Amino acid sequence: MKYHNIACASFLRRPNRFIAEVELNGRVETVHVKNTGRCKELLLPGSEVWLTEPGTPGRKTRYDLVAVRKGNGIIYNIDSQAVNAVVKEWLAAQDYSKVVPEYSYGGSRIDFYMERDHGDGGPERYLMEVKGCTLEIGGVGYFPDAPTERGVKHIRELIRAGEAGYHAVIGFVIQMDGVTEVRANRATHPEFADAMEEARKAGVKAVFFTCHVEPDELTVTRAIEA
Repeated sequence: MKYHNIACASFLRRPNRFIAEVELNGRVETVHVKNTGRCKELLLPGSEVWLTEPGTPGRKTRYDLVAVRKGNGIIYNIDSQAVNAVVKEWLAAQDYSKVVPEYSYGGSRIDFYMERDHGDGGPERYLMEVKGCTLEIGGVGYFPDAPTERGVKHIRELIRAGEAGYHAVIGFVIQMDGVTEVRANRATHPEFADAMEEARKAGVKAVFFTCHVEPDELTVTRAIEA
C-alpha cells in the first residue's frame, strides 16, 4: 500500500485521540490522527511524522498523520485504515477463489470472508479479523495499546464461526520493521488476553503479518502462523 502524497512534519502535541498539532513548513497545523489508540510511546514532542493530504472536500483538517519515527530510528505506520488495505493486497496474491471485505457475520462485521475451492464437497470457508499492532516492547509486538471491547466482541464471533465450520483467523499486521510476534497486552486489557486464550483453545488461528515500512508505504513481507 502506497501513499501518493506525503509530507514530513514535527509532532507537537495531541489534544485528543482524533487530532494532533504538528509543525509543517514553519507553521502549526492541526491534523487528523488515523489511529484512536494511545500511541504514547510514539507521538512524543519533536518526533518526525509524516502526513498525507487526501483532498476530501469539506474536511475540518487538511492532513492525516500516518507515520512516525520512534527514538530508535524505526518508522512506524500508525494508519489504522492501512491495515486492511495491505491485507487485502496480500490476500489477492493467495489462492483464494473469493475474497469479500467487510463481511457481515452474526452480530459483527468481520474484515474478510474468503473461500478456497477444492473441486468437490464445496469450498472451504474462512473468516479473518485484522488488527494493527503499533506497540513494541523489547522487540515484541503487543495488542491492544488501549482497551478494545470491539476487539473482544470480534474474537467471540470468530470462536462461534469456528464452531460453525469456518476456518477462523485473527491477523495482526505489525506496522514496523523487525518484529515477528504479537502478544496479548494483558496489562492494558485483561479481558482481551482472556478472549485470545479462549480462542486459541477453540482452534482460532493467529497470523502475524510482518511488514516493511517507509514514510509513504506499508508492505506485507511475510505471514507467520502462530
